[in-house]
Amino acid sequence: MSAPRLVWLRRDLRLADQAALAAAARAGPVLPVYILDDGAPGPRAMGGAARWWLHHSLQALDAALRALGSQLILRRGHTEERLAQIAEESGTAEVHCLRHYEPWWQEAERAVAQRLRLVRHDGNYLAPPGAVRSGNGTPYKIYTPFWRALRQQMPPPVPAEAPSMLAAPARWPTSERIVEWGLTPHQPDWAAGFGEIWTPGEAGAKERLAVFATRASDYGARRDLPSEEATARLSPHLHFGEISPATIWHALADAGGSVETFLSELAWRDYAQNVIAEYPDYAERNARTGFDAMRWRMGGDADADLRAWQQGRTGYPIVDAGMRQLWASGWMHNRVRMIAASFLIKHLLIDWRRGERWFWDTLIDADYANNAVNWQWVAGTGIDSNMFSRIMAPLGQSVKFDAADYIRRWVPELAHLDDDAVHDPEEAGRRPADYTPKIIGHPEARARALAAHATMRDPRS
Repeated sequence: MSAPRLVWLRRDLRLADQAALAAAARAGPVLPVYILDDGAPGPRAMGGAARWWLHHSLQALDAALRALGSQLILRRGHTEERLAQIAEESGTAEVHCLRHYEPWWQEAERAVAQRLRLVRHDGNYLAPPGAVRSGNGTPYKIYTPFWRALRQQMPPPVPAEAPSMLAAPARWPTSERIVEWGLTPHQPDWAAGFGEIWTPGEAGAKERLAVFATRASDYGARRDLPSEEATARLSPHLHFGEISPATIWHALADAGGSVETFLSELAWRDYAQNVIAEYPDYAERNARTGFDAMRWRMGGDADADLRAWQQGRTGYPIVDAGMRQLWASGWMHNRVRMIAASFLIKHLLIDWRRGERWFWDTLIDADYANNAVNWQWVAGTGIDSNMFSRIMAPLGQSVKFDAADYIRRWVPELAHLDDDAVHDPEEAGRRPADYTPKIIGHPEARARALAAHATMRDPRS
């Protein structure tokens, strides 16, 4: 029997349209491996909510592999060392993987390639990062021309089917037990409700896609309505690679209606990854350096306001509903994400990086590229971003996007209020005693934010 090929898995936990797995399987026996390496990302180790998802996703993948006569080998530690260890135990020196573009995975790939024969494949994006460039060969900085250029390269290749079987190696190396990794929370189990909402794994991703396909044509008209089930909710499945973007594209591209709006949102994921490939520290630094002089509020009252925002106790129902949905489900409606982020940055005048970090730990779909690009877009600090002076009015947004039922679901103190009062119970004179008053009024917050912005050396930067 020929030596097995290792398949190094990270955020690509699927069998279908998995180029690394397919290439290894064509060559002979396959040894799928997942390394839990919390050291490589440093301060960007996976957050608590994402770890819950990872636990269940790995369990689902192992079960799917066993149905094909294979299994998943789990090891914890330094990626380069653990892969070399497994390769030696298995009598092989060849590793297949899908390319990853987070800075720590780029570094890990270089280190692995120095010790083993590393074969990289594409497949986690509609087009490989760096493949979409302007006429003069430079990367796009602005999303709209990027999307136009990417659209010209679509559709992506037809997704490959999952293998019907996988050849096993002559001897399996030992595997750690996932229950020993402590990925799920205990005492308290703050993720107790996640399983009622989510089904991690490739099968769960296919089910979610099938449901969304029935309403994808109405996406453009309904996506901003948090009280409705109008969005795809595929983001965690995409983040963990349980389904490929090519699979989603081919399933939905002919849905008609406003599905093109959804495809452009799918492409935003590609755009964000291209930004990170160009600016690896995008989550840590203002892309517009003029904002380095911004006088963000720090310490004391600002820290108390940050905690109130995290807990969904700001006195702004749409913001509080979003933050409570995030804590209870590990996810937040996209329109509400923008409102909540804008509130932290502009109403509370707190550095966007503090909000980005909170989302990193509490989102099940916490993606290094998407999270950073989205926060900098809202803050006005990004290479492509909203203007800082455009300050969202959360109360107006709540009414505009008909968030009454959404608020009543996630803020039970307000569940008894009618539509006339639920968006702004304080203004309506119907704020319940157990619901916090506004921590700052909208006019005062707007004036404070614009004044702080005006003190920068170049307000346009």
